[in-house]
Amino acid sequence: MKMTATLLSALLLTIILISGCAQSGESNESVMQNTNAEADSVSVVYELRTYTTHEGKLDDLHARFANHTMDLFEKHGMTNIMYWTPQDPELSENTLIYLLSHESRESAEQSWEWFVNDVEWQRVYEASRTDGPIVERVESVFMTKTPYSP
Repeated sequence: MKMTATLLSALLLTIILISGCAQSGESNESVMQNTNAEADSVSVVYELRTYTTHEGKLDDLHARFANHTMDLFEKHGMTNIMYWTPQDPELSENTLIYLLSHESRESAEQSWEWFVNDVEWQRVYEASRTDGPIVERVESVFMTKTPYSP
């Protein structure tokens, strides 16, 4: 049986979404609704952030994000999209790159304000720095999708 490229693409997308649902604990319907709603929203703003850590601190940063930061982002209206570490040797030991989405640039600003003033975040931040600062530099770029973006 031959599959067209469109059918194959749809099948692969379905597999990816189902895989993502299984990993995130969300239902297929929930992920599809969120994906469709986000795609239809013209005001969605994406924020690409790059953190450069002090030497030997990348694992500490990963632990802080995995155990605390991601949940606090969600609590304050930010949507976690994806987290990466570079494969390039010169960046792989000290760099975390991630993507968030926000309803708008204004909501991003409000969410960040709530986040930095959150008592739980302040506690986690201080506790994670008992052996010295973790992050050396943060870069942030706000983006919107192009009309031709998939």
